Amino acid sequence: MEEVIVGHRSLLGEGPVWDAKRKTICWIDILKGEIHEYSPSEGWQKTISVNQMIGAVAICQNGHFIAALKKGFGFVDRNSGDVSMIASPEADLPGNRFNDGKCDPAGRFWAGTMSHTDEPEQGSLYVIDSALSVQKKIEKTSISNGMAWSSDHKTFFYIDTPTFTVAAFDFNKTTGQISNKRIVIRVLQNDGSPDGMTIDSEGMLWIAHWDGWQITRWNPDTGKKIYAVPLPVARVTCCTFGGNDLQDLYISSARNGLSEDQLKKQPLAGSLFVMKKTGYYGLPAFEFNHSPFSLRND
Repeated sequence: MEEVIVGHRSLLGEGPVWDAKRKTICWIDILKGEIHEYSPSEGWQKTISVNQMIGAVAICQNGHFIAALKKGFGFVDRNSGDVSMIASPEADLPGNRFNDGKCDPAGRFWAGTMSHTDEPEQGSLYVIDSALSVQKKIEKTSISNGMAWSSDHKTFFYIDTPTFTVAAFDFNKTTGQISNKRIVIRVLQNDGSPDGMTIDSEGMLWIAHWDGWQITRWNPDTGKKIYAVPLPVARVTCCTFGGNDLQDLYISSARNGLSEDQLKKQPLAGSLFVMKKTGYYGLPAFEFNHSPFSLRND
């Protein structure tokens, strides 16, 4: 059974990341520009405001955050919340914002953009490397979302939500190049839109479904859905494994766009949930291979 982590309800909760060093779960509220952090063992919660929309965060090697923000890529000081902008690859596209993002096995940070008004094919998928150089990897995406890498680091999985598919690419860990795109999973529309995604140690993909009231587990080799986990909220946005042994599944959700009647039927919308001891093991989150400034514990 899923449990609610804290009383906080996000407007558009997204992007949970397990910080193995601090043993905390971090997640964001895109529209409020907030990074949340919670310690399951100690019970405290912390919120950082970055004063602009935020699409995704990842942990840097020294413990600070790299983030995909409204204005581009930036480092976020974990103590003060100060933002140091790095690059703005879409400075000429004010109608876009960054959405989901994640680090790859070599420590590069990947993040995609989308239109504020959900206009199709207005976004792109970018990657920033340890030298802070930015490259565009995929063009004409609509709602750039879930990402995952296979345990052998040879396959990259990617969701562009309105396609209702998971695409796989050959992935070169050394260069970061992707090639040989193919569709490995097709999601039925009545399952809800595929949103964020994670992978377990068996190579199975776990997908969050926006307006689908569920998380699903899939085999990308066969394209078959293994099973679904129902949730008490419609707008399920992302999931990741955490906990000391990476058996706990953390699940983010949203309340943005729901009517008063809908919120009465799903009062937990916007919560961060956890399913403890799932019996499956996740893979550790990759860290960004760059340390912007020293982290003090003050």
